[in-house]
Amino acid sequence: MSVRHEQSRPVDRRVRVQGRPVDAYPALSPEVERGSVRRVTVVGEEVLSRPCREVTEFGTPELSALIDDMFVTMHVADGAGLAANQVGVDLRLFVYDCPDDDGIRHVGHIVNPVLDLPDPGSRRLVDELEGCLSVPGAAMAVPRTDRAVVRGFDKDGSPLVIEGLGYFARCLQHETDHLVGHTYLDRLSKRDRKDALRQMEDRREDVMEQRAIKAARLSR
Repeated sequence: MSVRHEQSRPVDRRVRVQGRPVDAYPALSPEVERGSVRRVTVVGEEVLSRPCREVTEFGTPELSALIDDMFVTMHVADGAGLAANQVGVDLRLFVYDCPDDDGIRHVGHIVNPVLDLPDPGSRRLVDELEGCLSVPGAAMAVPRTDRAVVRGFDKDGSPLVIEGLGYFARCLQHETDHLVGHTYLDRLSKRDRKDALRQMEDRREDVMEQRAIKAARLSR
């Protein structure tokens, strides 16, 4: 998921890592320092359009390395979230480094997430611009609930419950969609989908150039 750059409220410097508040946290998460940049898949690639497989082995070096790589790839692409199939791996896993509407920064990963949304009678839908690292350069208004919860596990198999409000709730919904083989384009009308794909074609080259520049700077 692409980062929303505007801030409607003063930034609150509090940070929650894996759902828990911490006193201090670096601007670059430790995973970014450890990881290697991978190619981001683009809409139209088959891995993005099928449900991902459940993770069955926890605590492995391979899973930890994948999470590190996803964090640095998300950072280079200026993302707020990234699903495993966006780096070509069809596993039920996503990472995030995303603000909510109160300026609280949420950082973490979740494996085999299950999304819980408010009951229809109590949910509030918000139309807001949404982007996707796999639809580079495009942004369209997508209705999402303003609250969401995901339940799953961390990389070592410990249970996790992550609650999101506002923009972070949107991120949780967006990334969970990826893991069932959907992008935000699937939530658009045919006309809006064509508009988003036109935006991508117009801006994709510039977006990719900026990602390459940021990756080069990070490797110095």
